[in-house]
Amino acid sequence: MPEKEVILTLAGLKKLEEELEILKTQRRKQVAERIKQAIEFGDISENSEYEDAKTEQAFIEGRIMTLEKMLRNAKIIDDNEQRDQVVLGSTVMLKDIEMGENEEYTIVGSAEADPAVNKISNESPVGKAVLGHSKGNTIEVSVPAGIIRYEIIDIR
Repeated sequence: MPEKEVILTLAGLKKLEEELEILKTQRRKQVAERIKQAIEFGDISENSEYEDAKTEQAFIEGRIMTLEKMLRNAKIIDDNEQRDQVVLGSTVMLKDIEMGENEEYTIVGSAEADPAVNKISNESPVGKAVLGHSKGNTIEVSVPAGIIRYEIIDIR
C-alpha cells in the first residue's frame, strides 16, 4: 500500500526540516547524556531519571521516524501563485452569511494545519468545502451544530 502524500508549503517543509535537524543534532545528544548520567547513579532498576530519559529517547526517535517519513512523501505546493479558484496554499476570506462575520483561513495540508493561526487542513470540513470554488461562490459546510453558509469574499 503506497504511503500517504504529505502536502506542504515551502515554509512548512522548512519548518519540518529544521525540527528534524534539531532532533538529530541536539536532542539526541542531550538525552544520551541524560541516560549516561542516570547510569552513573547506579542501580537503574529503580532509577526514575533513567526511566524518564529512556522515555524521552523513545519519543525523540519516534518523532524523527515520523518526520523522515513525512519528508519522504512530501509534495510541495506553491502558495504564492495568484489563483481564481481556492487550491492548497490559498488564503481565503469567508463571510459567514448568517452571522455577517468575516473569517480568513489559509488552506494547507494536514501536516501544517494550525487552527490557532488560521491554517486549516484541506481535509477539514471548511477546507474540503472551499477547494475548487471561486470568489463570489456560496458554500455550505456541515458541522455538528448544523450547516454554516459562507460566501467566498477573496482568494489570495
